[in-house]
Amino acid sequence: METTSIDKETYAYRRASRRVKELKGFYGNLTSYCLVIPFLFVLNMITAPQHLWFYWPMLGWGVGIVAHGISVFGIGREWEERKIRQLMEQDNKNTKTL
Repeated sequence: METTSIDKETYAYRRASRRVKELKGFYGNLTSYCLVIPFLFVLNMITAPQHLWFYWPMLGWGVGIVAHGISVFGIGREWEERKIRQLMEQDNKNTKTL
C-alpha cells in the first residue's frame, strides 16, 4: 500500500513540475514579446518612420503567443484532466483484479 501512495506522489510531483515548466515558458515568451516589440517600434520610428514594418513581427509573434497561451491555459485543459483521472482509475481497477 505504501508504494501506491509513493507512486501517486511521484506522479503528482511530475505533473506539477511539467505544469510549472509550461507556465514558465509562456511567461518567458510573453516577457520577451513585451520587451522586444517596443524596441522594434522605436527602431522603426528612428530608421524609417514613413514605412511601418514593426507591426509584422508584432502580429506574427502575437499569434504565436496566443496559440501558446491557449495550449497552456485554455481549451481542453479540463477534458485532459478528467481523461487522466479516468485512465488512472481504470488502471487501478485492473491492477486490483490481478
